[in-house]
Amino acid sequence: MKKIETIIKPHKLDEVKAKLIDIGIHGMTVTEVKGFGRQKGHTELYRGTEYKIDFLPKVKLETVVPEELVEKAIEAIIGAAYAGQIGDGKIFVSPIEETIRIRTKERGKEAV
Repeated sequence: MKKIETIIKPHKLDEVKAKLIDIGIHGMTVTEVKGFGRQKGHTELYRGTEYKIDFLPKVKLETVVPEELVEKAIEAIIGAAYAGQIGDGKIFVSPIEETIRIRTKERGKEAV
């Protein structure tokens, strides 16, 4: 199994979630985060004063998927989150050693 962590623009969340559900991924955790990458934020003008906004609002979506769904999930995320602009996001894939459902003590794929 693999853990897929995705950092995307907040307005893309519903579309990404829908695409993941369409391919059979139903469990996910979403966190509102702030960060910056290559764009290093931007400046805004407020009441005549310029302010540097270093950290931009993003959404972090985490899901654990079976090995056979990893590529489908990545394609779905890219398809839904892509806008062709700086700040579209990142996808990180990590191995998961074990998954355990606390309520039933199930392990592995059954616990996801």
